[in-house]
Amino acid sequence: MSVATLGVGSASVSGPALVFVPGGRFRMGSDDGRLDEWPVHDAQVRPVRMGREPISNLEYAWFLASGRVPAPPWWKDPGFWDPEQPVVGVTWFEAMSYCTWLGEALGGRWRLPTEAEWERAARGGLEGQPTPWGAAMPSGEAPEPPVSGPWAAGRGTPNGFGLLDMGTIVHEWCFDWYAADAYRATRRYDPRGADKGEQRVSRGGSWRSAGSYPPPSARSSQPPHTRRADYGFRVVREVP
Repeated sequence: MSVATLGVGSASVSGPALVFVPGGRFRMGSDDGRLDEWPVHDAQVRPVRMGREPISNLEYAWFLASGRVPAPPWWKDPGFWDPEQPVVGVTWFEAMSYCTWLGEALGGRWRLPTEAEWERAARGGLEGQPTPWGAAMPSGEAPEPPVSGPWAAGRGTPNGFGLLDMGTIVHEWCFDWYAADAYRATRRYDPRGADKGEQRVSRGGSWRSAGSYPPPSARSSQPPHTRRADYGFRVVREVP
């Protein structure tokens, strides 16, 4: 899939749609989940403006036109090329480079969300619920299995903060280094995860999870150079 195929020319860069996520304290983690989700603890995050949905192929095509990174492996795959599908196969480094490019093009400080920001946003202001919408996922939010690839983003039901597709279409890269014991050592205000590590945090489920999506508290991770067909990302713009 070429940039021209997606209709990207010489026009000004258009940034992703953002939703204001208020800062505040919430209960992070789960006593019913995996060991790396223990213990449940109070975490407080700053307000941010977060991407309403994962970055799409069309939005990423603007970045590819800059020539900074190569196209992801699935860029020309017919099952992954729809302009409204989330871009996949992007490494953590490339996702961060996209954020840097957005800042240069549009101003402001852009980055990947921390996992605390992501979990707070995914919960949508709710506490102790198994989905971003409460007790159950809304009917029709995701296709019934089997699913062979991602579907178009931005068409689902917003959660309490107005965010879409939290934890359903793609696993989403987060800013933090991953540590299994992070919750036993991390600071409680604006937590940023471990100081170093070998893998970066990711959050949410993906099209490969169809029929069994993880709760907002679920943690996952991959080495930052990893490329996967079920990994994408969304961005945050810091609030001054």
